[in-house]
Amino acid sequence: MPIPRLKSASGPALFSAGFRPFFLLGAVWAGVAIALWLPAYFGDLTIATAFSPRDWHVHEMLYGYVTAIVCGFLLTAIPNWTGRLPLQGWPLVGLAAAWLAGRLAVAFSAMIGGWLAAGVDLSFLALLIAVSARELGYSTQSHNKRILAVISVLLIGNAVFHAEALLLGSADHGVRIGLASVILLITLIGGRIVPSFTRNWLARENPGPLPASSSRFDLATIAIAAASLVSWVVAPDSAITAAALIAAAIAQAVRLARWRGYRAWADRLVLVLHVAYGFVPLGFFATGLASLGIAPTSAGVHFWTVGAIGTMTLAVMTRASLGHTGRALIASPVAHGLYALVIAAALARACAAFHPEWSSALLIGSGAAWILAFGGFAASYWPVLTQPRATK
Repeated sequence: MPIPRLKSASGPALFSAGFRPFFLLGAVWAGVAIALWLPAYFGDLTIATAFSPRDWHVHEMLYGYVTAIVCGFLLTAIPNWTGRLPLQGWPLVGLAAAWLAGRLAVAFSAMIGGWLAAGVDLSFLALLIAVSARELGYSTQSHNKRILAVISVLLIGNAVFHAEALLLGSADHGVRIGLASVILLITLIGGRIVPSFTRNWLARENPGPLPASSSRFDLATIAIAAASLVSWVVAPDSAITAAALIAAAIAQAVRLARWRGYRAWADRLVLVLHVAYGFVPLGFFATGLASLGIAPTSAGVHFWTVGAIGTMTLAVMTRASLGHTGRALIASPVAHGLYALVIAAALARACAAFHPEWSSALLIGSGAAWILAFGGFAASYWPVLTQPRATK
């Protein structure tokens, strides 16, 4: 479907398209949340949340930052899938306000009550699902609706997270459900955009071997990944889970190699997508080893969270922000620096799990790199996201 034309709007450009407010809010919150969590982790700051510092940190990364970026992506992609006009104006303001209310409610849940905070927080994903379901009902392509099922699981995971944290004192299954949902989203969406953008660039700039077309192998890879993630959610320390995760890692690595990212070295906007996806099999492998007791659990988790999720979201945000505002798809030197920072943050955070004696320094270094990466995106892309579409 061609990208639908926007309705003329007299309001701020920030609310003329879904990616604008949610990419900006998500990036700001990604930096602020880590800037708050680091002193909380070291005992120098108390957050007025009903969650433990660890649970607040995990929740606000998975169900705060990530859901904002997923929302921005979906509100931009769905109109292309359906041919319908995108959400903008006051309805978009309301959705953004629901997300922001969730962040404030969770942060001050010790004051307003944990269950009230849970209701406010869950309302955002419920609204996103309702809006997406309404729009996807106009899509004739059934595979697009798989994403709706994954978002629904994300909502369930968030509800489980709140229940576990408030009733048991610590979230467990809710963490794994949320993380598994997001990794599966990257497997689904990344499996479409990474080879597609690579193919387009290679066909235009570097003729030769192209990424392999989607085939039964990709379907099998997705199925193996989904099955291993379900097993990990239910029984993370099982030998069967370990075998499934390692099998998924191998399949994902082969899938990535088939996309021929090495041939797109000259275009950093394309290359960074391959680097980001590379953390997916790395996370599966490290988590599989953790299930066997060979590696620390934190290593695999942070290969996924900081590496795959952090790098992929930053890569998508920079590319989509340029492309959907009429700007050239060229990674600036600033963008190169942002990519280097988030990759460094991922490697430092994973290394902290393997080297406890250096963990404090590595945690601070990883956190600083993350804050600079997402704070840098918010600062440098502020004009792109808040000003009208560029005219040629």
